[in-house]
Amino acid sequence: MANKKKVKDSVVTMTELVLPHHTNQLGNLLGGQLMHWLDICAALAASKHAQRVCVTASVDNIDFWHPIKLGDVVTLKASVNRAFNTSVEVGVKVFAESFVRGEKRHTNSAYFTFVAVDETGKPVKVPEIVPETEDEKRRFKMALERREERLRNRKNKP
Repeated sequence: MANKKKVKDSVVTMTELVLPHHTNQLGNLLGGQLMHWLDICAALAASKHAQRVCVTASVDNIDFWHPIKLGDVVTLKASVNRAFNTSVEVGVKVFAESFVRGEKRHTNSAYFTFVAVDETGKPVKVPEIVPETEDEKRRFKMALERREERLRNRKNKP
């Protein structure tokens, strides 16, 4: 299992506090700020798995279900869903918690693709990933479907 790793070994959790400079005029976290945090968290999970620098290749989608407010504590949890040849798909879940209001909710999810690179920026092979739980196996399967869709979409671009 030298060239294989478990999903749980790629997990990265980041915590951020929403401060005034992170918000818009309504006191909600700026979408761009959240995207920045998502990219960092996902990149760390990809690099942890590959044990290499990993660069963002694509973002499938970022769903915004609930606003995140000034003063909320944001927790981002990322892990590798599937490893391909030189790339990995990373899923990230975002939770916002208000200590004052005493509530926590799942506010966002996103999927990123990263490519592992060597010191010269050339793509390099990544270790395989072994899903263990039913949820990991489901995400592993869905990652292949999303990859196939990404590749189909890429063929249709001018």
